[in-house]
Amino acid sequence: MSFKILRNDITKVRADAIVNTANPFPTVGTGTDTAVYKAAGYDKLLEVRKKIGVIERGKSAWTPAFNLKKHGVKYIIHTIGVFYKDGNHGESKILRSCYSSALKIAAELNCKSVAIPLLASGNYRFPKDLALQIAVEEISRFFLEHEVDVFLVVYDKESYKISEKLFDD
Repeated sequence: MSFKILRNDITKVRADAIVNTANPFPTVGTGTDTAVYKAAGYDKLLEVRKKIGVIERGKSAWTPAFNLKKHGVKYIIHTIGVFYKDGNHGESKILRSCYSSALKIAAELNCKSVAIPLLASGNYRFPKDLALQIAVEEISRFFLEHEVDVFLVVYDKESYKISEKLFDD
């Protein structure tokens, strides 16, 4: 079991499963969602995602990885983040649920490794430092019961710099 913070495009990370910051409805959103659909095979992934239907905020569901299999990815776990308003509308609780539900699915699928982005910190405007704190706490909680390698994938320079301040290595 290991935990690493990587600055990368999540579709380029080798792991048994990657987590997608998905749209609650079976349609393609922006940011990470678009990148995952393009890398996995837009039409095939959308067809399976439509069969899943609406996913509630804080919940997760999985699909096959389709074209991402060439990178060793077996599954895409779709989780539904939360828009950050002011921190007084249950945003942190929902974000915690995103991490815990996605990681639970990875464990149920017997994944040895999972790559998960810094959820809700882009288009959903969750403060990056708080998002990172929640991610690390939920991943640490997951490690109490599971032996899985977890890669927290940050895409932008600002997120990576915040993680460097919090963690020396």
